[in-house]
Amino acid sequence: MTANSRGTRAAPPPVQRRLSALPRPAVGVRLLRYAALVAVCALCYSNSLWGEFVHDDIWAITNNPDVRPGSSLQSIFTNDFWGKRMADNTSHKSYRPLCILTFKLNILLGGMTPFYFHLVNVFLHCMVTALLMHTCEQCVFEDSNFSFLTALLFSVHPIHTEAVSGIVGRADVLASMLFLLAFLSYISSMADGFPPTVSVLSLALSLLLGTCAMLVKETGITVFGVCVLYDFLVLCHRAMSNIVSILVLMKNQGFLTYCYLLAFNAWLLLAPIVLCYDWQVGSIPLVESLWDGRNIASLTLALVMLALSLNCKMKGKEVLVGVLFLIFPFIPASNLFFRVGFVVAERVLYMPSMGYCVLVVHGLNRLYSVVSRWGAAALTVSMLVVLLLFSWKTVQQNEIWLSREALFRSGIQTLPHNAKVHYNYANFLKDRGRNQEAIYHYKTALRLYPRHASALNNLGTLTHQAEEAEVYYRRALNINPQHNRALFNLGNLLKSQGKEEEAERMLKESIRYGPHFADAYSSLASLYADQGHSKEANEIYTRGIENCPDSSDLHNNYGVFLVDTGHGDHAAFHYQEAVRLKPSHYVAMVNLGRLLRSSNDNKEAELWYKRALQVVRKVDILTPLGALYYNTGRYEEALEVYREAATLQPDSTDIWLALAQVLAMAGRSVEAEKMTLSIISKTSNCIECYRLLSAIYSKQGNHTEALDALKTALQQEPSDPAVRAELHFSMGNQLREMNELDRAFQSYKLAVELKPDQSQAWMNMGGIQHIKGDYAAARMYYQRALLLSPGSKLLKENLAKLDRLEKKLQGA
Repeated sequence: MTANSRGTRAAPPPVQRRLSALPRPAVGVRLLRYAALVAVCALCYSNSLWGEFVHDDIWAITNNPDVRPGSSLQSIFTNDFWGKRMADNTSHKSYRPLCILTFKLNILLGGMTPFYFHLVNVFLHCMVTALLMHTCEQCVFEDSNFSFLTALLFSVHPIHTEAVSGIVGRADVLASMLFLLAFLSYISSMADGFPPTVSVLSLALSLLLGTCAMLVKETGITVFGVCVLYDFLVLCHRAMSNIVSILVLMKNQGFLTYCYLLAFNAWLLLAPIVLCYDWQVGSIPLVESLWDGRNIASLTLALVMLALSLNCKMKGKEVLVGVLFLIFPFIPASNLFFRVGFVVAERVLYMPSMGYCVLVVHGLNRLYSVVSRWGAAALTVSMLVVLLLFSWKTVQQNEIWLSREALFRSGIQTLPHNAKVHYNYANFLKDRGRNQEAIYHYKTALRLYPRHASALNNLGTLTHQAEEAEVYYRRALNINPQHNRALFNLGNLLKSQGKEEEAERMLKESIRYGPHFADAYSSLASLYADQGHSKEANEIYTRGIENCPDSSDLHNNYGVFLVDTGHGDHAAFHYQEAVRLKPSHYVAMVNLGRLLRSSNDNKEAELWYKRALQVVRKVDILTPLGALYYNTGRYEEALEVYREAATLQPDSTDIWLALAQVLAMAGRSVEAEKMTLSIISKTSNCIECYRLLSAIYSKQGNHTEALDALKTALQQEPSDPAVRAELHFSMGNQLREMNELDRAFQSYKLAVELKPDQSQAWMNMGGIQHIKGDYAAARMYYQRALLLSPGSKLLKENLAKLDRLEKKLQGA
């Protein structure tokens, strides 16, 4: 500040720091008060520690690539709060890199466990509460008891539950802490009267803290306005009327609704009875007429604020600080100067509530000065009741924020006329598979707000009728032609109906309007792959990975495509990338395990299967691991794995059959037979069961029963010629063991008629003719088998034997 900007005085007062002018109680008393505040905060929010990631937490933390381990620190400073590039048209433009950095540190130190995120939030709230008391002691109240009461009221106010119990509310809590620190640093750098800067270091620290507050949340920038006005009005003793005249000249937007919203926010601070996580889409009807009764609330608020401004005396800073702390942090969210993405949001009231608490305690102080002793006692009791009620309400609100279901259900109960809460609850129900309930709430959202395109789109995904689903998707696109998910869903529907040309167009449009929507790339690439256009499919996958480098599913799907097209050597990288991006991506782990098994790297494959099981115990993981153990002769381990799979999916014939096969190979034929017969009794058409039963009987030497089992399998009339060929081949083997060579030969002949490339059947036919002495026929069958299996040693040995016999006969 310069002399020209402040005017000149005849005799400026001596320089004194403001901090030394305020009386303080004993250090022990102050420490006890701070401890009490921290204890109250911790008690009020202790039940919030067990909450899940809910609502915006999922998008800002669990789905945000910027907070994941290994992600670039640079991306934190180039992307918005939700992980999108600031330059992107779809970006929210909320720039909070330091808040994202705290999330990243949380994960680094405590993993993705919500408990530690909540613990940090509660700790920060305790810090803000303690700092508020310290601020009030330094530059607001002369009586430290009122400073303590202000902080106590702040600590238990229910309006803070969204900011403290909702993890993304950390932006508001941390910004408030930095706001107070910046303010304290500023006033400690200045002196009373006509002040020069008495501490350049404190001023620089204030600028740094204010900048950090702004980088935590945009509202943090308002601390600079608060500091300047506090300097102008308090430290320089200027008249409040100067500021009032400036405020009167500010341009009025003229929107009655926005004026009412200011009053509504003030009411939430005054009486936080009805609280909700989302106040959008019909929660607060528009004020469209001067005769709307709600204008009285707007007028009342205006009169109250005007009275506070005009009656602010220089010797009492309580009102001034209260008004500054209340108004300035709320300006960015007020909709008066620029539009924001919400009408009411409880967490944005966290910072302004500091000013509200100062004003309430100031009012209480004024009342104490004019009432009798009994009146003062009544005021004290009333304040205690308010504090207890606020504490109870805070604890109750914390319960709502413990889970997605509790949060979304509370919205339905609190604001049943809000289309958004019905839509959110329907999304939750859809994720949980409660489709009928989800459909009801989607339809309720549409009844309240018929132009809700996303509700129409999601309804389409739940209906079982393709025609009805198409109607919903097209209605959504009529409302919003650029709805990329509706375009995607309609494209997939058309693809399933064989309308590939229109499906391709829809999927391309989905990518056009949602260039970072990875599922659309996967679906379009899949369409091209099904059409045999591998080159185009590969290009789409490559483009998708360029635009969506953090999509684990896209990397996994590309890996599957590469395996299918014979490029498995490149697929491993994409499976591993999918796991790196999403460490819980068990599908990619299983796919990588299968790929490793195909290259006989069973040890490494086993490790990936086991890693997938650490994420989730699912049949889809247990069965390939069981197959690995079975094929490598580790039957006891295979039995253990398949038994677990059977407990998870007891109605699965395939699992029980696999378990019986393992028992048979482990030499436990009686158990295997009993289990197979049990499966047959429950499943009328189980060809593989009869094949296994035949193998069990054959191993026991019961070839007649083995043959009967194969005949029963053939009576099931399997549609696959290869299966019928295998059954005839097995029958030939049983008949050969029974020394019925002619019947065996006929069975082998039927097998090769159904499957001509079955070299073993050709060889066995040659063997039968060899035994019967028809060497010419035997040679013909052996040579046919040798064409199919040129590396067979047994075939070559048989041919050599045949040569020796023929030479011996010729010599005789």
